[in-house]
Amino acid sequence: MENKELAAAIVKTVEATNIQSATNCMTRLRLHLARRDQSMLDGLKALEGVLGLNIDGDELQIILGPGRATSVTNEVNEILSKAPRGSVKAEIGDGKALRAELKERNATPVKLFFKRIASIFLPLIPGFIACGLITGSVGLALKIDPTLADQSMIKLLMVAGNTVFWGMNLFVGFNAAKEFGGTPILGGILAALLTHPGLSDVTLAGAALLPGRGGVISVILVAGFGAFVEKKLRSIVPEMFDLFLTPLLTFLTAGAAAIFVLQPLGGMISETIGSAATGAIQSGGAAVGAILAGFWLPLVMMGVHQAMTPIHVDLIAQYGVTILLPILAMAGAGQVGASLAVYLKTKNRFLKKTIASALPVGMMGVGEPLIFGVTLPLGKPFVCACIGGAVGGAVEAASTVGAATLGISGLPLAAATNNIPMYFAGLLTAYAAGFIATWLIGFDDPIEQ
Repeated sequence: MENKELAAAIVKTVEATNIQSATNCMTRLRLHLARRDQSMLDGLKALEGVLGLNIDGDELQIILGPGRATSVTNEVNEILSKAPRGSVKAEIGDGKALRAELKERNATPVKLFFKRIASIFLPLIPGFIACGLITGSVGLALKIDPTLADQSMIKLLMVAGNTVFWGMNLFVGFNAAKEFGGTPILGGILAALLTHPGLSDVTLAGAALLPGRGGVISVILVAGFGAFVEKKLRSIVPEMFDLFLTPLLTFLTAGAAAIFVLQPLGGMISETIGSAATGAIQSGGAAVGAILAGFWLPLVMMGVHQAMTPIHVDLIAQYGVTILLPILAMAGAGQVGASLAVYLKTKNRFLKKTIASALPVGMMGVGEPLIFGVTLPLGKPFVCACIGGAVGGAVEAASTVGAATLGISGLPLAAATNNIPMYFAGLLTAYAAGFIATWLIGFDDPIEQ
């Protein structure tokens, strides 16, 4: 199907009056529905171009793949803009009890926390990708010819590559305050307070303050506390003084807590995470890498992976690279190998077509179409993909490969790593291990409808 045809088929299947909103991420069309049933889900799965479905509360996520997700979402919204007015609201009212029940069922404290963490960092991902690739490319050029370091253009590119990390705490503080229900700019200035170079001139209890201590961990703690203080103040400060007193008291109260309590606490957490991650990989080597990469896909399915983003950011801030990302990226490589084996063994033409369309984007680091469209529905290949990831992760950990960015995986990540040959060695090993495991263990080939 063309994107316009697929959008029309999706809207027809779920019904325009049933759609509250339509948005998208990199690979998924996200529909908030008033109601849904199994026949609707089965109808969507049967559409050509739909690679899989995922349900999160009242949100139905239709996996379409990168590029197509955006195009189809635009077409869906175009269709909805011409739908009869008022009918959508009526249906939404009828489904209010169902939506409330679904939200309550999925609103566990852990899930909500991880969602908030993801929401804080998701807008920053393009910046991490751009700057990380610049840093990785310059690093590769300097390895080939160290004399380039004296050239003005190389120096300018090195500054450009560091830009997102130079302003990162401000971005995180802004987004965190917004996510926790506070005023974004107050979160931004609290983050600026923690990173201000003038802190090094201030001595408390005989020790000079350390600008930026605790990195994004401290910033999230301070921005969250600031939002809490702000909301409390707005409930007690008279309206006529709210504009003046609430921002001032929020900044002074949260700022004092930041300097005396939250930044030292964030520093201890950050240093503990950093030393634990690097220490475990350096001492455990291949075994630790295999465990991390092997269990990564199930953790992704549970949504726990969202908590890793601030850890990656903190490791890059401390050491210049995150040694965890290349290891975890091998889970996606295992998917590629397992899916290729399925492609060669299956007799199902629709499954072959699904793999052919999803395999290139899987190699580029977007694994959702392969997970939801191929390996997970078949069962055994998903386990084999985990095996492939574990073997690749062992190679990455044994070589202590690090990455200067986050938000990308697969082949594109190579340019941002500090050891490109060994990264490729791990990637190819994961491909091969996932392929061999799936070829030997096999799977139940679905009967073509």
